[in-house]
Order: sequence, then C-alpha cells, then structure tokens
Amino acid sequence: MRYRLYGTLAALLFVVPGTCWTQTAAGVPVKAMKLTVLSTMLVGTNPSGGVGEWGFSGLLEVDGRRLLIDTGLRAETVLRNAEELHIDLSTVTEVVLTHNHRDHTGGLITLRRELSRKNPQALSRTHVAQGAFLRRLTSDGRESNGLLPIKASYEQLGGTFIEHSSPFELWSGVWLLGPVPRVHPERNYGAGLRLQTPGGPVEDDVPEDTAIVVDAGDRLVVISGCGHAGIINTLEYARKTVKEAPIEAAIGGFHLFAATDEQLEWTAGRLRAVGLRHLLGAHCTGIEAVFRLRQLTGLARREAVVGAVGSSFTLGSGIEALALAR
Repeated sequence: MRYRLYGTLAALLFVVPGTCWTQTAAGVPVKAMKLTVLSTMLVGTNPSGGVGEWGFSGLLEVDGRRLLIDTGLRAETVLRNAEELHIDLSTVTEVVLTHNHRDHTGGLITLRRELSRKNPQALSRTHVAQGAFLRRLTSDGRESNGLLPIKASYEQLGGTFIEHSSPFELWSGVWLLGPVPRVHPERNYGAGLRLQTPGGPVEDDVPEDTAIVVDAGDRLVVISGCGHAGIINTLEYARKTVKEAPIEAAIGGFHLFAATDEQLEWTAGRLRAVGLRHLLGAHCTGIEAVFRLRQLTGLARREAVVGAVGSSFTLGSGIEALALAR
C-alpha cells in the first residue's frame, strides 16, 4: 500500500504557559469502565434520546471517577443530550479535548457555564496535548483553530487548560497519550491549513491529536475523538507507552469515512494484529467504513457497531448499540 510520508511536528511545538501537572507513578488497572456517546451523527433510540450532529463527545466512567472526552459541535448538544439520557454532568470536573477542531470543542463554554451553577468545579480543568493552541490559517489568512476563540472565555469562567507533551496518567489506569507520533503514514486529516510554528508555517496535520487509554489489565481500551493521527498509529502508540497488550475496544471517531478499499484493508490487517475485539465507530469513522472493517477483521455484528447518541461500551459486557444501530 502506498502513502505519502508526513513527519511529526513535535520538535517544532511549544507549550503555552499554563498550569502544569506533575506525573504520578503508574497505577493499577481499572476494575470497572463505561463509555457513553453523547455526541455523534446518529441517534440510536427514540426522540427523547438526544439529537445527532457532526461532532463527538463521550462520557468515560472508571471506578467511580468521570471524564468528559470532547464536547461536540453545537453549543448545547451535549448538555441537552445528557439531560435527555438522564446523565448528570455536573459532577464531572475533568475534560479532555482530543484536538482543536470546532466539532469537538463547541460545547465547552456552554457546559462550563451551565454546570458550574450546580457545581463550581464542573468541567473546570481541560486537558489538551501540546500544540493545541497553535494558530491555523486558511489560504486567505483566516484563523481556523477552534480553541483560540473560546480560550479566554473559558478562563474567565474559572476554567484552566493543561497541556501535555507526553503520555500522562490522569488517574490510576487512565492515560492521556499526548501527541501521537506518525509512524505509519496514515493521512487522516484534511488539507489546506497552514500551522504557524516557531520555525515557520507548515502543513497542518493536527499534530496535537490525542486519545485516552484505559488499562483494563490484560487488555487496553482506546477512545479517540477523530483519530487524525491515524487509528493504527494511535493504537500502536497506546501499546508502546501504556502496556503491550491486545486492544479490547477502539471507540470514537477514526476519520475513515473517505478511506479507499485499499486503505481499509491495510487498516483491518493492523487491527487484527493488535487483537481488536470491539469497534464502536462514531463520528468521522464512517458508516460504510465500520461495516467494511467488521467484515475484514472477522468481528461479529455486535462487536463492530456504528456509534449512536446513547450507545455505550462497558468493560466485561461489550457494546450496547441501541435499537437503530443494532
């Protein structure tokens, strides 16, 4: 399979001044884990089960602790979907934004403002990977970084951004990967933007794209927003940095909706190699891509599912797809 090669930009990036966390010692594997999709295109049940949009958000619950991963596109989608699904987000203090795009950052301000009325600490700390605040310019000079317009507003609401330049254990058994190296030339991002680095403008390959990894003992669960770094780069980096274990589940967006048959065949071969058992492909993964990967990996219908609002993955019991996606 032929790809053009694109190197990482890690050496060119800098950390915007802000709060730094000290890395803790590696913890023990998690005992219980659930991820519930709060924003994606498909609604999997009835009209009282949320609305769809081009975006992603998921609530991760691990051993009694909760983390919001991305905040969808429209300002109120995640807030309203959580209400309709009877999920109280006011007890969530930590957020991870997997990258700078607006379809993952759009709900942050509304969520912080509304939920802090009930709990002042709600969504008060947002974790990003290094490079998330670099400027991205279109060909006519317009700014395209979805985080820059909301950074000041979030901080005025009492929120704090924390940047991570390397893998970081948020709490025992839950890791933020930081920027994912591009070992394989998976070009899972659009063209046209110029990233403004200290060394000058370069093509924007979304270098801060990151993911969450849950250490489930003898296996790993990986949650991605868009997978611009490439699903295989992401899964292999998780195995390299957290634990060399098979992948129990890959969940979220993996930007494969425009992938060719050749690319999907290559991807499926690599997924088999890392022992993938479950695929909950939401957002930009693509409906046809999920079906093709299901076929190519040999997974069963209940093991490779198109993600829907309210669908979930629970460690030990697998995917709950809801009626339409099932």
